[in-house]
Amino acid sequence: MQPALLSLSPTQGPASGGTTVVLTGSGLSGASAVWFGSTAATSFTVNSATQITAVAPAGSGAVAVTVTTPGGTTGPVYFFYLSAPFLISVSPSGGPASGGTTVILTGTDLNGASAVRFGSTAATTYTVNSPTQITAVAPAGTGAVAVTVTTPGGTSNSVIYSYAGSPVLTGLSPAQGPTDAGSGVTLSGTGLTTTTAVHFGAVSAAFTVLSDTAVAVLAPAGTAGPVPVNVTTLGGTSNSLTYTRVAPPAI
Repeated sequence: MQPALLSLSPTQGPASGGTTVVLTGSGLSGASAVWFGSTAATSFTVNSATQITAVAPAGSGAVAVTVTTPGGTTGPVYFFYLSAPFLISVSPSGGPASGGTTVILTGTDLNGASAVRFGSTAATTYTVNSPTQITAVAPAGTGAVAVTVTTPGGTSNSVIYSYAGSPVLTGLSPAQGPTDAGSGVTLSGTGLTTTTAVHFGAVSAAFTVLSDTAVAVLAPAGTAGPVPVNVTTLGGTSNSLTYTRVAPPAI
């Protein structure tokens, strides 16, 4: 009996091979070979005259799958090899340990993503915007973790996302200064490496990160009296300490 193939399930898989594929047709008993293009299946099992389970070898592009039996060789049904996804960047590259940061993953072959992981933890949510971009929400975590994307083409390389602890301010030196701008103040604390903003009240200040425990700041101008000072980092916003502006003496 001349064998015939009717369908494959699934019809696609990674270029690295290894996909288990169910071939459905007729006259498949006694199959001696299953071919994916010119490459033999890694292995196959004849389940019945109408079904074979085969493991796809490595390959590329669209290939004709055929089965050879004592009755002849089937006509082709096509299997499509997919390129593995590739990640180029994650932006921003870090956020608070509590999670919740919306990040943009940029890369190639991201269509059909079935998972986005931050280390071993799944993203809280994600949306595939295009073959080159995914928007994901980072879960809670600690330290530096490898972000990966899984698609029908396989699992991507990794890009690094760093979880930052919440910043804490412990001191200002000096803790007071004039009402005009430009006085130098050193902020002391912990978790200051990723500082993105320093505020005196609602006013932003110019700053330079010296270390994880120190930030040099130029106090902005303001009215005389106390003003709360805080720091914002990738880990969140710190507690506030008080800086007091002193009015110049009256003449």
